[in-house]
Amino acid sequence: MIMVSSCLAGLEVRYNGTHCLHDKLKQLVDNKQAITVCPELMGGLPTPREPAEIIEGDGYDVLNGAAIIKDRSGVDVTAAYMEGAVRTLELAQQLQATLVVLKENSPSCGSSHIYNGKFVGEKIAGNGITAALLKKHGFNVISEDDFMQMLHEL
Repeated sequence: MIMVSSCLAGLEVRYNGTHCLHDKLKQLVDNKQAITVCPELMGGLPTPREPAEIIEGDGYDVLNGAAIIKDRSGVDVTAAYMEGAVRTLELAQQLQATLVVLKENSPSCGSSHIYNGKFVGEKIAGNGITAALLKKHGFNVISEDDFMQMLHEL
């Protein structure tokens, strides 16, 4: 089973109430070959919500207690993001997910890039907390861009 960020399947769950529809990923969900997941909602965060970024590190640093996640208003939302990551991991383990396609740049889902924690729109190399936790447990986590590249190589 493949897990896909809900926003990539067209569900309006992003921080600003929008989606990032990728037709191929939605097709997998529609054909019951993939299941949607939104770690932020699973952690109890609402839609819409303040945008959030990892401060002073990436998802691995958050898991190790060396960084936190704050929203743009300065509220520490680390606990909600951690809860969502743990619930996503539990679901991936139950489903025995063979691939996890997550939304790039997200503090939860970024699998190679996230925002720099200064709310200025600048991206840095790094993983979101959910991507980091899944990778730490051996799951194959890629971005929507990596997924499209993979399709082109087939």
